[in-house]
Amino acid sequence: MKKWLVIILCTAFIFGCSSDDIGNNDLLPNITVNETLFLNNPEFINLQVIGGWAYARGGIAGIIVYRTGSNHFIAFERSAPHIKPSSCSKMTVENGIIMNCACDDAQFSILDGSPMTEGVKYSARQYRAFLSSDNTLQITNF
Repeated sequence: MKKWLVIILCTAFIFGCSSDDIGNNDLLPNITVNETLFLNNPEFINLQVIGGWAYARGGIAGIIVYRTGSNHFIAFERSAPHIKPSSCSKMTVENGIIMNCACDDAQFSILDGSPMTEGVKYSARQYRAFLSSDNTLQITNF
Protein backbone atom coordinates (compact mmCIF):
# COMPACT_ATOMS: atom_id res chain seq x y z
CA MET A 1 0.00 0.00 0.00
CA LYS A 2 2.78 2.45 0.93
CA LYS A 3 4.55 1.57 -2.29
CA TRP A 4 1.50 2.60 -4.37
CA LEU A 5 1.10 5.82 -2.41
CA VAL A 6 4.72 6.76 -3.10
CA ILE A 7 4.31 5.96 -6.81
CA ILE A 8 1.13 8.04 -7.06
CA LEU A 9 2.71 11.01 -5.25
CA CYS A 10 5.85 10.88 -7.40
CA THR A 11 3.77 10.66 -10.59
CA ALA A 12 1.63 13.62 -9.52
CA PHE A 13 4.75 15.63 -8.72
CA ILE A 14 6.45 14.86 -12.04
CA PHE A 15 3.41 15.55 -14.21
CA GLY A 16 2.24 18.45 -12.06
CA CYS A 17 5.25 20.54 -13.04
CA SER A 18 4.52 22.64 -16.08
CA SER A 19 6.87 23.96 -18.70
CA ASP A 20 5.09 27.30 -18.20
CA ASP A 21 6.72 27.79 -14.79
CA ILE A 22 7.91 31.33 -14.04
CA GLY A 23 11.54 30.19 -14.04
CA ASN A 24 11.42 28.77 -17.59
CA ASN A 25 11.70 31.92 -19.68
CA ASP A 26 12.79 31.13 -23.23
CA LEU A 27 12.01 34.65 -24.53
CA LEU A 28 15.34 36.11 -23.38
CA PRO A 29 18.60 34.73 -24.76
CA ASN A 30 21.12 33.28 -22.33
CA ILE A 31 24.27 35.36 -22.30
CA THR A 32 27.23 35.53 -19.95
CA VAL A 33 27.15 38.45 -17.52
CA ASN A 34 30.30 39.49 -15.66
CA GLU A 35 30.33 43.20 -14.81
CA THR A 36 32.37 45.20 -12.29
CA LEU A 37 30.95 48.45 -10.89
CA PHE A 38 33.08 50.91 -8.97
CA LEU A 39 30.61 52.44 -6.55
CA ASN A 40 32.63 55.64 -6.07
CA ASN A 41 32.20 56.55 -9.77
CA PRO A 42 29.75 59.46 -10.22
CA GLU A 43 27.35 57.35 -12.34
CA PHE A 44 26.73 55.10 -9.31
CA ILE A 45 26.42 57.81 -6.62
CA ASN A 46 22.78 56.79 -5.95
CA LEU A 47 24.00 53.35 -4.91
CA GLN A 48 25.74 54.91 -1.90
CA VAL A 49 22.44 54.82 0.05
CA ILE A 50 19.94 52.06 0.83
CA GLY A 51 17.04 52.32 -1.62
CA GLY A 52 19.25 53.87 -4.31
CA TRP A 53 19.33 52.48 -7.83
CA ALA A 54 21.34 52.91 -11.04
CA TYR A 55 21.60 51.64 -14.59
CA ALA A 56 24.72 49.70 -15.56
CA ARG A 57 26.03 48.18 -18.76
CA GLY A 58 25.92 44.46 -19.43
CA GLY A 59 23.27 41.85 -19.90
CA ILE A 60 21.00 41.96 -22.93
CA ALA A 61 19.78 45.57 -22.66
CA GLY A 62 21.65 46.74 -19.58
CA ILE A 63 21.24 46.11 -15.87
CA ILE A 64 19.24 47.79 -13.11
CA VAL A 65 21.03 47.72 -9.74
CA TYR A 66 19.21 48.41 -6.46
CA ARG A 67 20.75 48.70 -2.98
CA THR A 68 18.63 46.73 -0.50
CA GLY A 69 20.86 46.98 2.59
CA SER A 70 24.17 48.22 3.90
CA ASN A 71 26.10 45.51 2.04
CA HIS A 72 23.36 44.01 -0.13
CA PHE A 73 22.47 44.72 -3.73
CA ILE A 74 20.10 43.21 -6.25
CA ALA A 75 20.56 43.33 -10.04
CA PHE A 76 18.02 42.79 -12.82
CA GLU A 77 18.16 42.54 -16.60
CA ARG A 78 16.70 45.68 -18.21
CA SER A 79 15.15 43.68 -21.05
CA ALA A 80 11.52 42.99 -20.08
CA PRO A 81 11.10 39.28 -19.33
CA HIS A 82 7.67 38.76 -20.87
CA ILE A 83 8.41 39.81 -24.46
CA LYS A 84 11.23 39.23 -26.92
CA PRO A 85 13.91 41.95 -26.81
CA SER A 86 13.04 44.93 -28.99
CA SER A 87 13.61 48.67 -29.13
CA CYS A 88 10.83 49.34 -26.59
CA SER A 89 11.39 46.43 -24.18
CA LYS A 90 14.21 48.11 -22.23
CA MET A 91 12.80 48.69 -18.75
CA THR A 92 13.13 51.98 -16.89
CA VAL A 93 12.80 52.69 -13.18
CA GLU A 94 9.81 54.76 -12.07
CA ASN A 95 9.31 56.20 -8.58
CA GLY A 96 12.43 54.36 -7.45
CA ILE A 97 10.51 51.11 -6.86
CA ILE A 98 8.94 50.02 -10.15
CA MET A 99 10.59 48.74 -13.33
CA ASN A 100 8.41 49.61 -16.33
CA CYS A 101 8.34 48.20 -19.88
CA ALA A 102 7.57 50.92 -22.46
CA CYS A 103 6.13 48.40 -24.97
CA ASP A 104 3.00 47.67 -22.92
CA ASP A 105 3.48 49.45 -19.57
CA ALA A 106 3.97 46.13 -17.75
CA GLN A 107 5.44 46.73 -14.31
CA PHE A 108 7.82 44.76 -12.10
CA SER A 109 8.91 45.24 -8.49
CA ILE A 110 12.47 46.47 -8.07
CA LEU A 111 12.57 44.66 -4.70
CA ASP A 112 12.27 41.14 -6.11
CA GLY A 113 11.56 41.39 -9.86
CA SER A 114 8.04 40.00 -9.53
CA PRO A 115 5.43 41.07 -12.10
CA MET A 116 2.93 43.68 -10.90
CA THR A 117 0.79 43.58 -14.06
CA GLU A 118 -2.00 41.06 -14.41
CA GLY A 119 -1.34 38.40 -17.05
CA VAL A 120 2.46 38.70 -16.93
CA LYS A 121 3.88 35.40 -15.71
CA TYR A 122 7.64 35.97 -15.87
CA SER A 123 9.67 37.80 -13.24
CA ALA A 124 12.52 40.08 -14.24
CA ARG A 125 15.73 38.13 -14.81
CA GLN A 126 17.92 38.49 -11.75
CA TYR A 127 21.71 38.45 -11.68
CA ARG A 128 23.98 37.73 -8.74
CA ALA A 129 25.31 40.94 -7.16
CA PHE A 130 27.93 41.03 -4.40
CA LEU A 131 30.57 43.35 -2.98
CA SER A 132 34.05 42.08 -3.81
CA SER A 133 35.59 44.98 -1.84
CA ASP A 134 34.31 48.10 -0.08
CA ASN A 135 33.52 50.02 -3.27
CA THR A 136 33.49 47.30 -5.92
CA LEU A 137 30.30 45.47 -6.91
CA GLN A 138 30.42 42.32 -9.04
CA ILE A 139 27.39 41.33 -11.11
CA THR A 140 27.39 37.85 -12.66
CA ASN A 141 25.09 35.08 -13.78
CA PHE A 142 27.46 32.25 -12.90
